[in-house]
Amino acid sequence: MNAVIGSLAVALYLLAGGWLTLRLAHAGDSGVWPRSRPLALAWGAIILHAMVLSRTVFEPVGLNLGFFNALSLTGWLISGVMLAVALVRPVENLGVLVLPFGALTLILGLLFPSQRIVADPSQWPLELHILIAILAYALLALAAVQAVLLAIQDHRLRHRQPGGFLRAIPPLTAMETLLFQMLGIGFVLLTSTLISGFFFLEDLFAQHLAHKTVLSLIAWCVFGVLLWGRWRFGWRGRTAIRWTLSGFVFLMLAFFGSKLVLELVLRRY
Repeated sequence: MNAVIGSLAVALYLLAGGWLTLRLAHAGDSGVWPRSRPLALAWGAIILHAMVLSRTVFEPVGLNLGFFNALSLTGWLISGVMLAVALVRPVENLGVLVLPFGALTLILGLLFPSQRIVADPSQWPLELHILIAILAYALLALAAVQAVLLAIQDHRLRHRQPGGFLRAIPPLTAMETLLFQMLGIGFVLLTSTLISGFFFLEDLFAQHLAHKTVLSLIAWCVFGVLLWGRWRFGWRGRTAIRWTLSGFVFLMLAFFGSKLVLELVLRRY
């Protein structure tokens, strides 16, 4: 059953992502390529993906967050956050990258099932800590995708190439404002993750958590300095892009780099 539901979800993800790509390529023809239809397909993919996760991640014995399960949950959250934000902000173009990524994570989760129960139902504070952490990662990952799109936009404007897909995205200043809104909310969630970790985990600097904690703290510092620089000095443009992508790299290593080494290389579950 998971394979059937998952296959349909993957098809909807790819259809929605492809539709958004064509819409971006035909910038200016908004009447011919409305945003509502691909977003509706993407919501269908999200619902089906959630049905798969309810069977593979949210098990009766607790949260099953083996590497590929965690990746699938993260892909679902990133896609879901993007669609939720798209209800109030023009971020649907991020789906060109985000939705195929969601499809890929779902495929990997189905092809390589793993078993690693990280919290049983009685440990709901720990489960809440983990879910907030993944939500923070999802939002900051979305900010990183926004930074990549902003970098392309900035490059084309600097080289006097204003046409093409740039006609389908908001102005540079609006893109930067949206980036910092994502960063601000993501930073609050990341801060909540680190604070709750001190309360809900016995030792944040235990051998299997030390590298994850240190990398997360570095990422927190990078995003904190960036937000302070924006407030104090008005940082923007390439500076904002570099700091955003640098912070996300540290966060990615914290969330999945260590998990990949421990589970897939060292086989420690």
